[in-house]
Amino acid sequence: MVLCDGAMGTALYARGIFINRCFDELNLSDPELVRTIHEEYLQAGAEIIETNTFGANSFRLQRYGLQDRVFEINKAGASLARQAVAQVEDKQASHAFVAGAVGPLGLLLEPVGKVGLDEARTAFAEQIRGLVAGGVDLLIIETISALNEAEQALKAAKEVAPTLPVIAMVTVDEDDNCLDGSSPESAATRLVEWGADAIGCNCSVGPATVLTAIERMAAVVDVPLAAMPNAGMPRAIDGRNIYLCSPEYMASFARKFLKVGVQFIGGCCGTTPNHIRAMKSAFRAVDAQKVSVTGTSKEPILSETAPAPLAERSLIGNLVSRGEFVTMVEIVPPRGISCTKEIEGARLLASLGVHAINVPDSPRASARMSAQSLCIQIQQQTGIETILHYTCRDRNVLSIQSDLLGASSIGLKNILCLTGDPPKIGNYPDATAVFDVDAIGLVNIVHRLNFGLDIGSNPIGASTGFTIGVAANPGVPDIENEIRRFAFKVEAGAEYAITQPVFDLRLLELFLKRIEGFRIPVIAGIWPLTSLRNAEFMKNDLRVSMPDEIMLRMQNADTPELSRLEGIRIAQEMLAQARFMVEGTQVSAPFGRYTVAAEVIAAVLPSATSHVSVVSPK
Repeated sequence: MVLCDGAMGTALYARGIFINRCFDELNLSDPELVRTIHEEYLQAGAEIIETNTFGANSFRLQRYGLQDRVFEINKAGASLARQAVAQVEDKQASHAFVAGAVGPLGLLLEPVGKVGLDEARTAFAEQIRGLVAGGVDLLIIETISALNEAEQALKAAKEVAPTLPVIAMVTVDEDDNCLDGSSPESAATRLVEWGADAIGCNCSVGPATVLTAIERMAAVVDVPLAAMPNAGMPRAIDGRNIYLCSPEYMASFARKFLKVGVQFIGGCCGTTPNHIRAMKSAFRAVDAQKVSVTGTSKEPILSETAPAPLAERSLIGNLVSRGEFVTMVEIVPPRGISCTKEIEGARLLASLGVHAINVPDSPRASARMSAQSLCIQIQQQTGIETILHYTCRDRNVLSIQSDLLGASSIGLKNILCLTGDPPKIGNYPDATAVFDVDAIGLVNIVHRLNFGLDIGSNPIGASTGFTIGVAANPGVPDIENEIRRFAFKVEAGAEYAITQPVFDLRLLELFLKRIEGFRIPVIAGIWPLTSLRNAEFMKNDLRVSMPDEIMLRMQNADTPELSRLEGIRIAQEMLAQARFMVEGTQVSAPFGRYTVAAEVIAAVLPSATSHVSVVSPK
């Protein structure tokens, strides 16, 4: 798979270049701007960047009186892209290719239009000569709406530069057909006949339509496929056409393109470096899940350093694999260097029969002692197993792998893979976030390390042997996206999940029903409320689904002690009702009150916590 860049025109427009300007001429009048945009796409992860020459043919340039500068503009465009690649390669030690962008002529060809086929071929050849002189590695003939125009462009390419690879892409309508009425199957067959080395679809009305067209093309040809859709249908907002597909949405379709065998994936109108960066993360997630393949077989051949069975990797792995109900308590790292209180809390909980301690990774983007440090101190001083929460917010893929190798080497066995809260919600809103990958990509990295391979398929020796957990939120407003991402996490290698705090059991039940097709053990999060203000914070600030009945109960508890007791009762009721729906519970210890967590768990393990004062549900 090769990741291509996104839209040049969108980026220029966003920088204040009006649409009545000739974007291609900027290669001459504002080369630094064009080069900067190329570099942004390369830094986002693009491995092929297209020259700023989409409309640099004589017919389109004639509208600006530039028809005599075709060769000059195209050569400059190729040279700028080549300079950007060299600049980024020096910094990132990565390699990328320059593709000469060849768009449609903007006029109809005979017999429908007035432009002759020979005139069209001459115009394409003139443009391609400039691109070749500038040093392109390949050509991309794109956004072609009529097959007779595609034929002339391909013939020109083969005449001018017979050894250069050519990707030819058509654009399609909502019915998946080319704008001249040709079907995707017909277009694919003809493009290959005319000499295209790879074929596909770009622009169009968004990724869903392009995916369908590509699937139909794949059924009739056996050449590499390319997909570079718009970021959805444009919407007219305040007089401007805005593309509203989010980077995450484009990334989800990038995974779908991979599944149908597309080798060249990028974006067209509306796509930005942020979209390309999200797609890169999605590809890393897929790559990290794969293992080496040898010979002609497409079945993965597992490394000799494959991890032990789940039941043998950790206590948590053993419990979830045997279906035994798991109990966990969350202990948040301190803001300073002393963790005496946290270690004593873990020792208390271990003595009460709690199975493991969850340690968050700077929750709500706050600066705290590293979760890894607290985990190892708890394990060394109390003997109870820990679960390290690990987020993508602060680390690039190099740091992630280094941290995980280090965690494994010092005896940490459980990883909860999280995307992480953005810095803007924390104490340092101007801090820089990284997010090279999200939780899905992180799961893939951990899964790959478990098979003795880094993300570059290089052997690392012994398996890390982690038990891999993920988060789930049954109460999130966009439940469709949550379900889709959960499926991706399971596909990537997640072995159990911990939910956000549950106060509405109907949402939990619905979530469990929605994931039946890809169910893994689910640990229900339980939060003992401490006051009405705490309940209001959970509902309004953290957007946790909180039924009115619970709010009323906390409101009626009119003293701090009654509020504490009512919060424990509610948590016990949640746990008692969820007990037979899930495979375990994680109970939070609000404000470091570990005995409160123990009192809630006592409803599940009364024998192990018999000497803890337990509040019975009403």
